[in-house]
Amino acid sequence: MIDANINRLKEGIRVVEDILRYKDNNKELSSRLKSLRHKAQIQETKELLKNRDSINDVLRPSTKSEQNRSSLEDILTANFKRAQESARVLEELFKLDNIDYSENFKTLRYELYTLEKEVLLNR
Repeated sequence: MIDANINRLKEGIRVVEDILRYKDNNKELSSRLKSLRHKAQIQETKELLKNRDSINDVLRPSTKSEQNRSSLEDILTANFKRAQESARVLEELFKLDNIDYSENFKTLRYELYTLEKEVLLNR
């Protein structure tokens, strides 16, 4: 769960970051997102890779809602939500054995809420 959610968190942030960077040419916001993406790390990366089993993931196939996007705003919204949800999962899981990691992911989640509002209300 940790590996999947770290990947999902960073991927969601990266999609938003790239839209703001390449489509909107917004250096300030894309830099803030890049910084957040780099904060979405833990030290145990190699240990997580040992247990990764993406081939047998029961939810690997895409759902219809994942395949349906009609605008860049839809993509931004979906990826902000994806990143926020993943940050919440990580925050909860790390409450079991690493409160510093838990607090880091909580902080990331709240920063994503702020950025989502800033980005989507100013489009």
